[in-house]
Amino acid sequence: MITGIACFTYAVADMVRARAFYEGVLGLQPSPDLRGEWLEYDLGAATFAITTIDIGRPPGAKGGLVAFEVDDLDQTVAALRAAGVPFVFDICESPICRLAMVTDPDGNEIVIHKCKAASCSTN
Repeated sequence: MITGIACFTYAVADMVRARAFYEGVLGLQPSPDLRGEWLEYDLGAATFAITTIDIGRPPGAKGGLVAFEVDDLDQTVAALRAAGVPFVFDICESPICRLAMVTDPDGNEIVIHKCKAASCSTN
C-alpha cells in the first residue's frame, strides 16, 4: 500500500531566515515557491518542505527528524562548522553509516548522513 515518502515537512517561524539556512548553508535548491508559506526541495525520490503554515507543530518541535544524505560527510561537517551551524552531536558511526546532527535556526534537528555501503543508498 505505501510506496514511499511523499514529503517530510518542518514548521519554521521565519521563511526568509529558514531559506537562508536551507539554501545558503545547506545548498538545497527550491522547487516552485507556494505563496511564500510553503517551500519544497526535491531530493532524489523524496521531498523536504518548510512552511510557516500551521501544521499542528510549532517551529522547532521535537518528534520528526529528517536525514540528508551527503557525498562527503567530513567535508560537509567542516563547512557547517565554518558557517556556525549548531551541532547536537559530532560525527559518530554505526555499522552501516556515519552521521552528525545539527539544528536549523528554529531548532529543528537535521541528521547529516553518509551510508557506508551501496546497499543502504537513498537513491
